[in-house]
Amino acid sequence: MTGSNGAALPDRAEVVSMLAAFGQRAAEAVPEELGSLELTWLIAEFEQRYGFQLDLDDEGFAAVRTVDDATELLRATVLAERAGARP
Repeated sequence: MTGSNGAALPDRAEVVSMLAAFGQRAAEAVPEELGSLELTWLIAEFEQRYGFQLDLDDEGFAAVRTVDDATELLRATVLAERAGARP
């Protein structure tokens, strides 16, 4: 498990794993396109694992449409947090 202790950045497999917990489904059942409920769940799971809040405005939230988008956002957030600057 990764987290705020400086462990590895979230990768696609971890994001899919977090999303799979929504609805208790297999990772293979996670769709590439994300709905707003899935994204909300993912953000909550991410915040719990990494120990800081992800502040997204409506535009930022709407820009995350796929698993790859979410992975990129979460990785950028962790890097920014480590550097002391939020995205």
